[in-house]
Amino acid sequence: MRPGVGPRYGPVMSMITWAALLGAIALEVAGTTMLQASQQFTRAWPTAGMAVCYGLAFYLLSIALRQMPVGIAYAIWSGLGVVLISVIGTVVFRQRLDLPAMVGLAMIVGGVVVINLFSKTIGH
Repeated sequence: MRPGVGPRYGPVMSMITWAALLGAIALEVAGTTMLQASQQFTRAWPTAGMAVCYGLAFYLLSIALRQMPVGIAYAIWSGLGVVLISVIGTVVFRQRLDLPAMVGLAMIVGGVVVINLFSKTIGH
């Protein structure tokens, strides 16, 4: 492996790593929102926007994976993504969440917090 390429799980994650991961999450959430708006791929612009957002999201995730273990990156990606898309579903699409759904979302947020605060796998 060339120097400067590949996994480097050093003591501190760079700001670029975190920015790439957060950008990937935002683009994945935007893509999923457009997926809903595409009405099963029957609307061209939301469908095209979804494809672009997902492509860019995976590109940014690949940048984050240069320094972050894939399991940790995916836990953060999926945890924050599911919470954000649930909020968007509630606010934008008027979808309702019942109590078990809200408890489950709180548990997901708790898991992401535990990983970020206490795991030695990820550098702080």
